[in-house]
Amino acid sequence: MKRNVPISSIMSTDIFSVHTGQAPSEVRRLLAERPLHHVPVVSGRTLVGLISATDMLKLSFQAYGTDARTVDAVLDNQFTIQQIMTTELVTLHRSRTIRDAAELLKDGSFHSLPIVDDDDALVGIVTSTDIIRYHLEQY
Repeated sequence: MKRNVPISSIMSTDIFSVHTGQAPSEVRRLLAERPLHHVPVVSGRTLVGLISATDMLKLSFQAYGTDARTVDAVLDNQFTIQQIMTTELVTLHRSRTIRDAAELLKDGSFHSLPIVDDDDALVGIVTSTDIIRYHLEQY
């Protein structure tokens, strides 16, 4: 197995993110319409938080038969992006390796690593699924 492979070789760079001033309903729509489980939150280019599908599920009223427009109205009137997002982030610098990412993800307490540059600007994201895919390609 290869050692010291840069994380940049497997990170996703086509990232869907939201800004702190956007409405929570925009996150709900992103998660519903795209194959995403994590949405980074930025202020300018700087990563400030992350919203997971689980975070949004905790706030969702769809399970009670409410239509999407009503859910969006409730989300936007009751919450802000800052109230929903996780701010205690574990990130990885883009110069690090796939092994470094695997070490951080191995305990399973979270499943995505935002990848940042020297200015803490978001440049990519790696998930536990990306790590598994990489390892499967080695066989």
